[in-house]
Amino acid sequence: MTGLMSKTANKLGRLSVLLIPFLWMTVFFLLPFLILLKISFSQTRTGIPPYTEVFEWAGGLLFKIHGTMENFYFLISDSLYFAAYTNSIKIAAISTLICLLIGYPMALGISRASPKVRNILLLLVILPFWTSFLIRVYAWIGLLKNEGLINHLLMALGIIDQPLVMLHTPFAVYLGISYSYLPFMVLPLYASLEKMDYSLLEAAADLGAKPMQAFLSVTIPQSMPGIIAGSMLVFIPAIGEFVIPDLLGGANTLMIGKVLWNEFFLNRDWPLASAVAVIMLVILVLPLVLWQRHQQVLEERDQ
Repeated sequence: MTGLMSKTANKLGRLSVLLIPFLWMTVFFLLPFLILLKISFSQTRTGIPPYTEVFEWAGGLLFKIHGTMENFYFLISDSLYFAAYTNSIKIAAISTLICLLIGYPMALGISRASPKVRNILLLLVILPFWTSFLIRVYAWIGLLKNEGLINHLLMALGIIDQPLVMLHTPFAVYLGISYSYLPFMVLPLYASLEKMDYSLLEAAADLGAKPMQAFLSVTIPQSMPGIIAGSMLVFIPAIGEFVIPDLLGGANTLMIGKVLWNEFFLNRDWPLASAVAVIMLVILVLPLVLWQRHQQVLEERDQ
């Protein structure tokens, strides 16, 4: 009897542990997404809320559906939104690559440092999070503008005669995103590299592999989980970034986050903005699901 009660208690404990994240995802992701999906099938109107109802109660258990696909058809037919999606993906992908190229040597150096030095270096990586994200972006405005610190320093050194135009350019957007999301790349990479068995590098060297060959054939494959995790942590928020393109990129920088802001708050076209958000979510979630499925297939084959 006691054993049965303990097994029941263990099952309830496991169920409660699993139930908490499921409830969290349901309340803060699934329900908001379903509301957004419903609005995307509605039409714009003047009033509160600024969209028509998709479902109308007809008495009893009957409902009338007034949904429309016009918003999605409009997104497909208008080249502006396609350009916003492709430009967002391009900027996010290039920024992710920049973070990887900068973050990998940083993570590798931190993982090979002594424990005392390693803690200090990790603190320096995390330190920017202690400052407001918006303040850090505004600080780059002061550095990059024509009368900013960088131009003053270059002119004082005699490197340039006239100020360089850096603010409100694609360069400023890439710089701002790479700077802001670099810790999200370094930390997963460090977690993978810190667990790596460095005796494999010694074995590769004993077999005649040069340092670069050992790095490409041993270090990179061993750190691949960190590369994938860091790339996802940078790419996913970067593709919907609004603050950095708006402040550092100016009016000419077209990204989907800025389009969403304009549709929601300037045009007051909530149905179209919801359709934009739904398509962006599909673009982000579908590759993740396919990748996870691919990883499960590989694990099953290995077993």
